[in-house]
Amino acid sequence: MARLNPSLQALYSRVLRRNPGEAEFHQAVHEVLESLNVVTERRPEYLRDAIIERVCEPERQIIFRVPWTDDNGEVQINRAFRVEFNSALGPYKGGLRFHPSVYLGVIKFLAFEQTFKNAVTGLPIGGAKGGSDFDPKGRSDGEIMRFCQSLMTELYRHLGEYTDVPAGDIGVGEREIGYLFGQYKRITNRYESGVLTGKGMSFGGSRVRKEATGYGVVMFTSHMLATRGMSLEGRKVAVSGAGNVALYAARKATEMGAIVIACSDSGGYVHDPDGLDLDVLFDVKETQRLRLTEYARRRGRDCEHVPGGAVWDVPCEVAIPCATENELDVQAAKKLVENGVLAVAEGANMPTTPAAIDVFEEAGVLFAPGKAANAGGVATSALEMQQNASRDSWSFEYTEDRLRAIMARVHDRCAAAAEKYGRPGDYVLGANITGFVQVADAMLAQGLI
Repeated sequence: MARLNPSLQALYSRVLRRNPGEAEFHQAVHEVLESLNVVTERRPEYLRDAIIERVCEPERQIIFRVPWTDDNGEVQINRAFRVEFNSALGPYKGGLRFHPSVYLGVIKFLAFEQTFKNAVTGLPIGGAKGGSDFDPKGRSDGEIMRFCQSLMTELYRHLGEYTDVPAGDIGVGEREIGYLFGQYKRITNRYESGVLTGKGMSFGGSRVRKEATGYGVVMFTSHMLATRGMSLEGRKVAVSGAGNVALYAARKATEMGAIVIACSDSGGYVHDPDGLDLDVLFDVKETQRLRLTEYARRRGRDCEHVPGGAVWDVPCEVAIPCATENELDVQAAKKLVENGVLAVAEGANMPTTPAAIDVFEEAGVLFAPGKAANAGGVATSALEMQQNASRDSWSFEYTEDRLRAIMARVHDRCAAAAEKYGRPGDYVLGANITGFVQVADAMLAQGLI
């Protein structure tokens, strides 16, 4: 990791002291501060007025218990969180994650990243994140509904279309958003459709929202490749994960002429040298929610399934990590470089370790951080809020065109910032500076907040 200047190092030490044991948050803050070394030389007021320190401190952190009853009539207790990180640009906006790994440090890191990701889009939304250590796997619809209703019974008092607007994340899809929205409506006696995004099309959802993160990361990758006179046409692509983001990234990459040859789940990865059969993949993973072993079984001997293996061992030209944080480590990065990777774009939040990013930068590999590359999801959530506010519903084609324009703008803003600060092609630097400056200037204008 790069060294911080003395002022930023002192600030980072205070962050560590205030947030003990929160490794993911520490990592996210350090990455942003590295980029701000060059900014503080030109804009010393960010240090003088403690703007950077304020940006690293959440405005509000909410922790509460969620009691609920399982199908056996036994009471279960989970813990839930909502970190409302920064509202300088607009109402708090960010997803809810249901997964056993959730604790305050994970939610805080995600909310911190979300603040800059939302700012990079240029849309008027602040940053937040939330979730619970509840595990929806193996739970019945009734259990999930009762959990969601109990969670919303506490969380609703902190939400509102002009206050805080959650969406889905890992473990929270259209079903869970539906249960959460129903309970919010029941408690408040208001049909405030803009209070949650990721809703079903039957009650105020947006077309393209399900596809948006995966589509957006591929659109960003295409722009990134174009800066070197290349395209996705004919490129071999490997994707980690087989959830919503990975599936739709695979679909959009295929539509743009790429050959998606590998994807993974927690049981290993599949390698389909002639390209994944997306009809089979979507049926197995999205419709039936089965393991990739079933995909390999249906595809036969043309497809290899490697239990417990790393998808990054498969030679590819474009890598799109879409699973979870810190999944792509330094060994995987070296393997990708050795196999001739040209570009890496993060579909998940912080899936690449700092040491792995260093490997890509040293090798001249194009690298797009999640706060830029996967901003399509939250951008389309903001479009859903626009439709809800105007009581309108846009076509798939119109919404996708809006997404395409936003992702082009995100790319161009990040590229321009990197150029301005003397590091052309450094999208990590460009994204961090673009997001930070947008938030910091708003905070300066609004006084001591």
